[in-house]
Amino acid sequence: MSEREPAFVIVTGMSGAGRSTAAKALEDLGWFVIDNLPPGLLFAMAEEAGKVKLAADKVAAVVDVRSLAFTTDLNAAIRELDGRGVAVRVVFLEASDEELVRRFENVRRPHPLQGDGRLVDGITRERGILRDVRANADLVIDTSNLNVHELRGKIVAFFGGEDRAGLRVNVVSFGFKYGLPVDADLVVDCRFLPNPHWVPELRPMNGLDTPVRDYVLGQAGAKELLDAYEEVVGIIAAGYTREGKSYATLAVGCTGGKHRSVAMAEQIAARLRDRGGMDVQVSHRDVGRE
Repeated sequence: MSEREPAFVIVTGMSGAGRSTAAKALEDLGWFVIDNLPPGLLFAMAEEAGKVKLAADKVAAVVDVRSLAFTTDLNAAIRELDGRGVAVRVVFLEASDEELVRRFENVRRPHPLQGDGRLVDGITRERGILRDVRANADLVIDTSNLNVHELRGKIVAFFGGEDRAGLRVNVVSFGFKYGLPVDADLVVDCRFLPNPHWVPELRPMNGLDTPVRDYVLGQAGAKELLDAYEEVVGIIAAGYTREGKSYATLAVGCTGGKHRSVAMAEQIAARLRDRGGMDVQVSHRDVGRE
């Protein structure tokens, strides 16, 4: 291997969740990407990349569940890469069962593990096989509510500036009535704050509007929550960095994901940027959904 090991990313996850889109986005960013690579060949690929400095030391492999003994092979390959000094990161793409069914039905293709059973049987089997891989992934992206352009945007946000230092944090607001973001590492609940929805002049606005922001931040407990959460995230971020975790998703929720969570997510992101040492992005999953 060369003196400077290449950045090595493994893209995996549920069939139909967007692995090909993620791989194409990495290619467009200048990464050398190989698709459908058996886990047993990961180290050989990393070794060759180190010898010839492929794609400016940015190498990615797409690995799917069709490889025999997938989880054992992949976990063993990751341990081998890590043991030989290759900095490897695992990106796991997933989506809800309902969304995966819709996508497979739209393209009229069977699930690779469906066999003679139903489409949902193949999805359930695959989810079980990949459970440990997902649990150990560095970055989990839920694509249930993302189109191809939005998924590409997330990949660019995470990998478009590999020279940036520090933990990469995505602060996402959401509505509990639409479900928790499944890729969240931490969740904060803002439903204890009075809801601007019940203030007639504020109801049409969202948390990005100044009147809503001022209303939310002026409520009892809002500042205290921000102060406490900032400190907690600082402690956790330091621990993530020590453990080699590069990405974290902080989910901030209220009932509908329109007012309180949006305002508080913006404030949390601003405070984390001011602390330094983190590359912070903010997004609002459910604004405009109602």
